[in-house]
Amino acid sequence: MGTLTQERAPIYEALERFRRMRIVPFDVPGHKHGRGNPELVKLLGSQCVSIDVNSMKPLDNLCHPISVIKEAEELAAEAFGASHAFLMVGGTTSSVQSMILSCCKQGDKIILPRNVHRSVINALVLCGAKPVYVNPDVDVPLGISLGMKVSQIREAIKNNPDAVAVFVNNPTYYGICSDLRAIVSMAHEYGMKVLVDEAHGTHFYFGDDMPVTAMAAGADMASVSMHKSGGSLTQSSFLLIGPGVNAGYVRQIINLTQTTSGSYLLLSSLDISRRNLALRGREAFGRVVDLAEYAREEINQIGGYYAFSKEKINHDSIYDFDTTKLSVHTLEIGLAGIEVYDILRDEYDIQIEFGDLGNILAYLSIGDRRQEVERLVSALSEVKRRYQKDKTGMLSQEYISPIVAATPQESFYAKKESLPIKETRGRICSEFVMCYPPGIPILAPGERITDKIIDYIVYAKEKGCSMTGPEDEHIERLNVMKEA
Repeated sequence: MGTLTQERAPIYEALERFRRMRIVPFDVPGHKHGRGNPELVKLLGSQCVSIDVNSMKPLDNLCHPISVIKEAEELAAEAFGASHAFLMVGGTTSSVQSMILSCCKQGDKIILPRNVHRSVINALVLCGAKPVYVNPDVDVPLGISLGMKVSQIREAIKNNPDAVAVFVNNPTYYGICSDLRAIVSMAHEYGMKVLVDEAHGTHFYFGDDMPVTAMAAGADMASVSMHKSGGSLTQSSFLLIGPGVNAGYVRQIINLTQTTSGSYLLLSSLDISRRNLALRGREAFGRVVDLAEYAREEINQIGGYYAFSKEKINHDSIYDFDTTKLSVHTLEIGLAGIEVYDILRDEYDIQIEFGDLGNILAYLSIGDRRQEVERLVSALSEVKRRYQKDKTGMLSQEYISPIVAATPQESFYAKKESLPIKETRGRICSEFVMCYPPGIPILAPGERITDKIIDYIVYAKEKGCSMTGPEDEHIERLNVMKEA
């Protein structure tokens, strides 16, 4: 093993050595460096398919790393200020689920906000833990859920001292951050672990003047979606752990669900991207912040739109704000966010991250340039001129407090029946319903269905939100628990 410095990229270097060796492959994958699948080579290039290889001694093994993957993990841990880092090839979904499965078993309580990604509730379906929801505050004019108030978490911890963990989204999709240091301090006082979904916060670890990172705040585990703002390939992620967590046990938990055939394309992309951010991240994310600030100023000058930022900070439910997030409120021009999203794609060839009922999010990262931002700004100006209408009757995105009637596991595996959506009022849902992205459930298994929820689903469908989750692909029926 060579010396560990952030200039190294051990997996990438091992793949380069492997390529030069011209090994004859009598192992999987069966395309044999692309020779068996010429169309795949044409699409991806021979260099790419030639390193789509299986685990072997010179390349280490993701399930039990002892050489180059272990080195890559150590470099990542150092770069992120963690005790240990795991390279994840099942997306941040896999990281999030590994965090929860490492802490929770059947019947354990976990304190969490309800506006979590579906991967969190999926993990509760798998392990049988009981959610204790802290309902987040809502910014009513914007129609967005905020962070968790410290007072609400303190109350949830005091009322549930037997809970094993507190789960926090930080930042949210919209860039809202909670007071992580205070949350960690309270949870640790009661012996609870703190798990942080940092899917949208990779840049916090490398930029200047960014909100506090989970590791710096003393959290026990954090999931970092390197492929979002960090530049690695889609589906690659990091799971970080602090000093109070047993790395060997977490590895065993990861190995329960993660593939034994880890993709070296994904692993090398994590390795190279970590090196890139460690060496050049400060400068790169400085440019992203400047671009986002420029875009906000220009969009707010159009009139009608509101691109919000640090002025929303209240030092509690909005403890801090991620200024790289270009979130824009659209309701004042009489258009739902999802309508603006569709117009931008269909009329202007601009693909933004998502639109919900009141907002759009344009995701800015290290790959963006000023000219693309200018194109977005001018398109938004034209959308307003061409499509603006009276906003009367527009529904705002809103947080609907769940009525939890059963655990996610009980309801998901219970005997169920399928009913038309409008006939489900008062019944207990046994599946998910959500707009994707962002993938935050409107309904999760175990929650009672109300008129408000039914109206919300029908309206979101009418406005063109991409609904996912139910067994019925047309989202016209829902599975509910059978009544005794």
